[in-house]
Amino acid sequence: MVHGTHNALEDSRNKDILISINDEFFHRSEAKISVFDSGYLVGDGVWEALRLHDGVLVFLEDHFNRLWQSAKTVGMLLPFSKKELEDKIWNTLKANQMTDGVHVRVMITRGVKKTPSQDPRLTISGPNVVIIPEYKTASKDSKEKGITLFTSTIRRGSPDYLDPRLNCHSKLHEVQALIQAIEAGADEALMLDVNGFVATCNATNFFIIRDNQVWTSTSKYCMNGITRAKVIQVCNYNNIVCLEKDFSLFDVYGADEAFVTGTFGGLTPVIKIDGKLIGKGIYGDMTKRLSNLYEDLIRKTINNGRS
Repeated sequence: MVHGTHNALEDSRNKDILISINDEFFHRSEAKISVFDSGYLVGDGVWEALRLHDGVLVFLEDHFNRLWQSAKTVGMLLPFSKKELEDKIWNTLKANQMTDGVHVRVMITRGVKKTPSQDPRLTISGPNVVIIPEYKTASKDSKEKGITLFTSTIRRGSPDYLDPRLNCHSKLHEVQALIQAIEAGADEALMLDVNGFVATCNATNFFIIRDNQVWTSTSKYCMNGITRAKVIQVCNYNNIVCLEKDFSLFDVYGADEAFVTGTFGGLTPVIKIDGKLIGKGIYGDMTKRLSNLYEDLIRKTINNGRS
C-alpha cells in the first residue's frame, strides 16, 4: 500500500460509483472524456477537492471562492453560479446515496478543442465539468506513523511564472518533485522557493514547531491551502503563536515537530526529512493538539451547516 498523506482505506463501494460528466451520470468504468479536451491536451483546467462530513460539505464557501478565483485567473468563464455548481455536486452525491465520509473532486476544463492546440480560441464547446465522489477515509497508519519527506531540487515557481496559489491541472513540476522523493525512499517531497527558503510540499502545505511556536512559510510561494488557513485560524483563536515567515532547512532539521496539511488528510505528522529525525521522530504533542483543534472546527462547521 502507498504510504503518504493521500493514503485511504480500501472501500468496495467505490467500485460502482456514478461520476457526473456535464450533468450526466456514468458508472466509473464508463466515465470518459474526449481526447480533444483542453485538460487532456494542455492541462488547461481548474479543480477543487471537498469533504462531505455528516451531510455537510465542509468549508464549501472557501473552496468555491478559491475555484472561482482560479477560473478568473486563467480567463475561464464559468457559465453557472456557485449555487448551480453546488446543486450539481449534491445531485451527484444523491445519485450515489452518499451522506458521510466522502471526498469530492470537481474538475473544470476549458472544453473540447477542434484540433490539438494551446489556443483557447479553438475551443468548440463550453467548459467540461467532471465530479468524482468517492468514499475515502484517511488511513490512521499515516497519522500515527507519520510520513517522511525528501527535499526536491524542483523549486516552487514565483507568482510571475505559475502562481502556486492557482489550483490548476498543470501539476507536472509537482509530480517531478514527488518522483524524486520516492526514488530517494521518502513518502513525499518538500519543495523550496526560488530563494532557497522552505515553501511547501508537492501536494500539501508544511509547518514546523520550534519552542512551542508554529512556523509556516509566507504565502508568496505556497499553495493557497484551505486547511493551512484553518490551522492558522485555530492557532490565533487559541493563543498559539503562529508565524508566517521565511525559514530554511537549517530551521527545519532542528525543529521539535513538523506536519503537513491538506483537505483529505487534515494534519499529518512528519517524522523524518532528508534522512534526519525531526524532534523525537514521533507524532508530537503540539501536532496532536492542533489536529484536535482543527477537528473541533470541522465539527462546529458541521453543526452550523445543519442548523
